[in-house]
Amino acid sequence: MTNGIKLCCLCLLVCQLSGSLLSAAKQAPPAPIPAPILAAKRIFIANAGWDTPFYYPALFSGGSTRAYDQFYAAMKSWGRYELVASPSDADLIVQVQFSVYVPPEVRTGNQTGLFNIPPYDAQFRVEIRDPKSNALLWAFVEHAEQAILQVNRDKNFDLALGRIVGDVQVLGAEPPAAPDSTAKP
Repeated sequence: MTNGIKLCCLCLLVCQLSGSLLSAAKQAPPAPIPAPILAAKRIFIANAGWDTPFYYPALFSGGSTRAYDQFYAAMKSWGRYELVASPSDADLIVQVQFSVYVPPEVRTGNQTGLFNIPPYDAQFRVEIRDPKSNALLWAFVEHAEQAILQVNRDKNFDLALGRIVGDVQVLGAEPPAAPDSTAKP
């Protein structure tokens, strides 16, 4: 066999194996949601902070507690969990953080964005933890799109916050009640 044919056969074999592995991954059953998340009745919402570089212009209005305040209000209005004032009273700790990442080339002044708004990556991170062990049970990240105008940056902030609240709501949705076996059809 020539080297070209050997290489072609090897490529076909690798493609076939890759396809088999991918189809097996697609057929895998969904992994379970950790039981404490589904069983929780009371949560403590922790503010993990508003992490933006001190030298960076204020991109979003509302101050450093805006993400926490809005997330807390959304979770309270959802009503799925009782919000408690202490982690020791909670079944889960839900920690929310907002941060803005600025690329290194922007930090050194080598690059500016359109209309003097440098590029940035604004994101929310929510972590769900077990209060007894502090084990991380689940985490979500949602990004807020960049915008030039303050009003649009604030709108994108709200949209990203809404998505991360939605992520938590989908995960923590109460499972449907089991059908009553004594009920008549």
